[in-house]
Amino acid sequence: MAQSRYLPDRGLTARMGGTIFLLGALFVVLGSVLVYYFSYWGVIFIGGFLVVQWFYSDRIALYSMGGREVTPEEAPQLHAIVDRLCALADMPKPKVAIADTDVPNAFATGRSPSRAVVCATTGIMRRLDERELEGVLSHELSHVAHRDVTVMTLAAFVGVLAGFLTRMALYSGMFGGRRNNNNGGAPIILIITLVSIIVYALSFLLTRTLSRYRELAADRAGAFLTGQPSALASALVKISGEMGRIPTKDLRQAEPFNAFFFTPAVAPGFSISSLFSTHPPLEKRLDQLGKISAQLNRPA
Repeated sequence: MAQSRYLPDRGLTARMGGTIFLLGALFVVLGSVLVYYFSYWGVIFIGGFLVVQWFYSDRIALYSMGGREVTPEEAPQLHAIVDRLCALADMPKPKVAIADTDVPNAFATGRSPSRAVVCATTGIMRRLDERELEGVLSHELSHVAHRDVTVMTLAAFVGVLAGFLTRMALYSGMFGGRRNNNNGGAPIILIITLVSIIVYALSFLLTRTLSRYRELAADRAGAFLTGQPSALASALVKISGEMGRIPTKDLRQAEPFNAFFFTPAVAPGFSISSLFSTHPPLEKRLDQLGKISAQLNRPA
């Protein structure tokens, strides 16, 4: 965990360690199948995929959300809040970005605290006052300080790779990999498809479980850092209410990034995001913040 004044969370650390271990085992299974059927080409493919995911995850996330890095002159209020929180937490200042979308949200990304980016949307900046925005950004900076952004970047790699291989196996012969003379290519494609689907499903469940806990941990750490859990609760209520006014098309475009968002952008109707949420229920988050508020206001 990064050395900062954010409240440490042993439960989060243990869960992140367990998730990485299990995802690593899934990665070994998937990698072994690729290497067995495609020899060194499987290693090259996996290595290239990992390099891109690791070194360019922050740029990919910003590009996908239409975000861009901004200077203190371009966004003085946003930079001032981040400066204040980083000084309070005694942590390095991440890059600051803005995404031009009406979806009211914020997210943190990047492979390490020194490479982190904190991004707020124009939608959230229009709707929240300074105190509420500070609460949201304290939540996002907690993700950076606890290094769970790094863990989620690695966790996403296994799922993305498995999903990508599933689609490739379904639509192609996977580069004509090593074939058994008796079985031909079809069984190979079937094996890779089945393994990829299983790995994707398990990695999906693991990352969703971790994601829900990390959101509660970030709420808790951010509330204790600022000493204003009511501001964070106000932001949660306001943003959750505003989500219903956002066009369905915009929400569906944002849904793939829910694991990184402050609050989930879920379009009406059935979706995987609503079935396996990346975030705990709003009531649970507000209940936790209410207990923290009572704890902070309790006489010593």
